[in-house]
Amino acid sequence: MAVRRGVRFRADDIWDTPDDGDRYEVIDGRLYVSPPPILVHQNASGVLYFYLVQHVRQWRLGGKVYAAPVGVVLDDENGLQPDLVYISRERAGILAERGIEGAPDLVVEILSPSTRGRDRGIKMRRYAAAGVSYYWVVDPRTRTLEEYLLVEQGYELVGSHGPGSIFRPALFPGLEIPIDDLWA
Repeated sequence: MAVRRGVRFRADDIWDTPDDGDRYEVIDGRLYVSPPPILVHQNASGVLYFYLVQHVRQWRLGGKVYAAPVGVVLDDENGLQPDLVYISRERAGILAERGIEGAPDLVVEILSPSTRGRDRGIKMRRYAAAGVSYYWVVDPRTRTLEEYLLVEQGYELVGSHGPGSIFRPALFPGLEIPIDDLWA
């Protein structure tokens, strides 16, 4: 839900929002507030976080994985709070004390009824414009995970992985994530 039409917010305003359990994001200078996620959303997030952290450590990739709430400032008008992010060792310079200031290598958004359109629309376009190389969209309703790769024209769907399948992300060679684990 967008609030306070006509008022322009800056990305840095996400650092000054209340600690009330809601998620605050600034997209194109507009403030959006989302309610806390439901349990199936949190389960998928936790499982993905576990797989990613385990893989990054096991293969000594040196990158960092963060789960929400984590602030990501893409530019002056876009400060977001993705569900999960990965920053490679090579891009560690975007890590700041208060959050991430620049484009992560990977952003994961888990769809909720209140954010579905935004995650597939304006947020996806902002991540692409900022140079986020990989974008994963997890849909608890259809029990799928879509992997997108940034190409010259925007994001290109690499693959859609549903029930009974194994997700092998291009960004993490050797990693295998059984999609059914996200919902167990």
